Amino acid sequence: MSQSHQQASLPGCPSCEEPLEPGDLFCGACGYDLSAVPTPADRPTVAITVPPQSVGVPPAGAVEWPRASETDSSDLPAPTHRPADLPGVDSGGRPLPTAAPTAAPSGVRLDEPGGGGATGGPAEGSGDFELAAPDPRTVEHAPAGGPATGAKVCVACRSGHVDADGYCENCGHAQPRERDHMEQELGSVAAVSDRGLRHHRNEDAFAVSSTALPDGSPAVVAIVCDGVSSASRPDEASAAAASAANESLLESLPRGTHPQQAMHDAILAASEAVNSLALEPGQAMEHDQHRHQNAPACTLVGAIMAGGLLVVGWVGDSRVYWVPEDRANPPARLTEDDSWAAQMVATGLMNEAEAYADERAHAITGWLGADAYELEPHTASFKPDRPGLVVVCTDGLWNYAEAAVEMAAAVPLDAYERPLHGAQVLVGHALDGGGHDNVTVALLPFAVAARGAGSA
Repeated sequence: MSQSHQQASLPGCPSCEEPLEPGDLFCGACGYDLSAVPTPADRPTVAITVPPQSVGVPPAGAVEWPRASETDSSDLPAPTHRPADLPGVDSGGRPLPTAAPTAAPSGVRLDEPGGGGATGGPAEGSGDFELAAPDPRTVEHAPAGGPATGAKVCVACRSGHVDADGYCENCGHAQPRERDHMEQELGSVAAVSDRGLRHHRNEDAFAVSSTALPDGSPAVVAIVCDGVSSASRPDEASAAAASAANESLLESLPRGTHPQQAMHDAILAASEAVNSLALEPGQAMEHDQHRHQNAPACTLVGAIMAGGLLVVGWVGDSRVYWVPEDRANPPARLTEDDSWAAQMVATGLMNEAEAYADERAHAITGWLGADAYELEPHTASFKPDRPGLVVVCTDGLWNYAEAAVEMAAAVPLDAYERPLHGAQVLVGHALDGGGHDNVTVALLPFAVAARGAGSA
């Protein structure tokens, strides 16, 4: 059917006789409310036998109205009046509104189902406006027994109630966990964590915070932990480690503890927190029973910016990178992995390319957990002479930007001024690369105080 034939076959507006489009709730010409007007689709098609009538002869009982003139007394086209131009009353005798219908805001169509509704407020950044009342035909057929006010609504069917186990009672869809995607921005530090595209849950965790040293100068902290998937409850291990390390730093730095010693103590505190999980009976999840013999475990990496120093600490294979604000200067990796690949390179048995291409490359030799070997926290202190960005991340990111130059290339140019946006871009980089693992990254812009006159 051609477009012109379709248009001609549609019913006209009861007010101005303008042809209508399927699904219109308002006349596009005069704004007439069509929601209460039955459309041909509202009622079944019924065959009716009509007595034959002569052409031009009105049926019996019909009123013969004189044909309206197409011109007025001045031979000018007769004016067309819209409903809003003329006063009138409704069926109850109440005056009809004479103001023209409120125009729809840009980007919102009031003539389409879903284009606006009584439950939707103004779009963010727009001015106030009125939306059309919902189509009563739609309201009448809304499913009964929907979720109560304040109840969590399913992200899939948008109508079912979510039960305590995280499944929709209507369609059975599993709901995303709170930890599937997390973001936090605190002053000049920001972090983002994502479940990735292959894992069934996010086993990473992070903590970002700030405090003050005894002299009043700021100290900024970022901790990133990666749960060991072969262990039981890795998500709990990473969360416990990140929280314990962060709390330890917030307690020790204001006391005047040197940042490098504070980082060492924080790793020990994190280790104790993870070890304590192994002492809790009956905590193994049903889907973890095949690995219940492995105590909860995770890796940890952290960074502190305080007193002009950059201190990093780690156990495992999560990393810290340095990306100068001026990209003309070279970036650097500030940590060494506790991994099989790193050991092969350190002993000279393989070069880096060979070691990281091996299937055993990511087998870690150091971690936090009750079944870990002797714990050896690594710490290092740096004093950067120029501003730059500190990238603290799990292998879910650096797998897709392993070398320092690759990581620097993935960091957006404005990440120093917009760390949260930069962290979001880096997580997106890992997801675009395949997202085979959980992805967590924290960005800390490092500022260097301007040297005074006469300083060395």
